[in-house]
Amino acid sequence: MQLISLRSILPLLLGLGLWQVAVIALNMPSFILPGPVAVAEELWQSRALLAYHTAITVSEIALGLMLGTALGWLSAIFLALSPAAARSVRPLLVFSQAIPVFALAPIFTLWFGYGLGSKIAVALLIIYFPVTSAFFDALITTPPAWIAQARIMGASEIQIMRRVRIPAALPGLLTGLRLAAVYAPIGVIIGEWVGASQGLGYLMLLANGRAKIDLMFAAVIVIATLTITLHLVVDAIADRLIMRGRGK
Repeated sequence: MQLISLRSILPLLLGLGLWQVAVIALNMPSFILPGPVAVAEELWQSRALLAYHTAITVSEIALGLMLGTALGWLSAIFLALSPAAARSVRPLLVFSQAIPVFALAPIFTLWFGYGLGSKIAVALLIIYFPVTSAFFDALITTPPAWIAQARIMGASEIQIMRRVRIPAALPGLLTGLRLAAVYAPIGVIIGEWVGASQGLGYLMLLANGRAKIDLMFAAVIVIATLTITLHLVVDAIADRLIMRGRGK
């Protein structure tokens, strides 16, 4: 375990060292590239401010993730039950991902205002597609022998979906959730950049406008840490659910 931990920490330490060396060697002014020491000091000094805005961003991510997952789950089941709907709706899902999020974020801000609504809408748009697509693909690839056996036993299509196809497609749903855990913070931050009065994305823009680059870097580090933590939590939950489904 110690060896694994050391291997995980060494790249981070190497990156911080190279960062500090670059700042010193290139004689970079702090308003362009502050060193890791200056950023660490700002992290500590502005911990209350960062904590406040982090709480706002986390609430937006959580709501977007829950709504996007629920909507994607229901949509995938509906599309799997209705091949005609799948043929009509799936091209629209692909088209929705072809539009840059930055182009839609101002529209969502106009529709839903500068509060939680617009940020959740952007996050939901990003999360919805991977969850729906991954779960739907898993649902339609359920082993035919399992479905045939359920039909022989007199199960209806709804019963087959609930007792056979959904349990078999659980790994696909969890794959979509793993992707959603990474995409959700991206959507929220983009929404905060376009229009917000609080949150880490807003704090980054505020710090940049006031030439407080060390604070902006501190916010970036918090966002990265938040994203990695969310991914690890979802990954751990997904692994546990898969192991439970296998009876281990």
